[in-house]
Formats: sequence, C-alpha cells, structure tokens
Amino acid sequence: MEKATFGAGCFWCVEAVFQQIEGVQQVVSGYTGGKVKDPTYREVCGGRTGHAEVAQITYDPGVVSFQELLEVFWSSHDPTTLNQQGADVGTQYRSAVFYHNEDQKQLAEHYKAELDASGAFDNPIVTEITPLAVFYVAEDYHQDYFNNNGDQPYCQFVVKPKVEKVKRVFANRLKKAL
Repeated sequence: MEKATFGAGCFWCVEAVFQQIEGVQQVVSGYTGGKVKDPTYREVCGGRTGHAEVAQITYDPGVVSFQELLEVFWSSHDPTTLNQQGADVGTQYRSAVFYHNEDQKQLAEHYKAELDASGAFDNPIVTEITPLAVFYVAEDYHQDYFNNNGDQPYCQFVVKPKVEKVKRVFANRLKKAL
C-alpha cells in the first residue's frame, strides 16, 4: 500500500470523492502544511495555523496509480482559485499535493505543467506541490463525514455534486457495489 495526500477545499469533499475510487483502501481527513502542533478544527478553520484541510489516501498501486489519483484530484476541484473552493475561503482550503516521495513530486509537477499548457483551465493552476511534513488526523466527527451526514445542507449542495461528477467522469474506476 502507498499513501497520497491532497488538499482541494473542504476535506469532507476530498474524502467523499476518493472513497469512490477502486483501489483506495482508506481515506482519512486531517491537517498538514502548517506550523501548529496537534491543531484543532477550530484553529485550522480560523486560519491561524497555516494548515490545509486534506485527505490522506491509502491505496493499492497495483489497482490504481498515483497518476490516476492525480487525475481525479485535478478533476474534482478548481485548482486555479488561490486559497478558495466555492464559498470556502482561506489558506486552509488551498489546492495542494503534499507528496510522499520524489516520484510523486515529479508526477504532480509534470501533470500540473501539462494541464496548464493544455489550456484546460481559463486561469493558471495555483496548486501547491510540497513535501508532506506531519499529518494530523482530524477529529472523529470529520471522518466518513459525507456517508454519515449526507442529508446535511452542505453535503447536499457542495459535497454531493462533486461525488456525482466523479461517478460520472470516472465510472470505469469506481469501486464495485457489494
């Protein structure tokens, strides 16, 4: 198993999106990229820690590659808005790839450059590509949030459309229903 860590706005969205993908064994919501040790949700949301809300993905590279995870990442949020995804504004919602090794770094940088050059987006990609330092697991109530709180308005209006888009665009890469 390998790990990937992505920030793409609210971690509830990122978690819900990657839980759909075949080969993903686990998705954990958490925080990284800041200066405060053991940050709380309240501290991170206040923008005082420097951390991003992220999802750490444990995946089987024999089933899904890091490059395929990057494709889902780039497609599931707007990587051209600095420190913002929709109504979620602040550095904690920044677009970021926190790489675990040199291969992930090179793949992310290459993919970002190709995407920018392709004109896929009207504006330049501002996604941060930086080494993963310390990953802090978010509080228990943030884990598996969409699956446990899918009727909540934020989930209906923000998370669900992202999940539905991923199901539509990556239909051939989804987990099989049990």
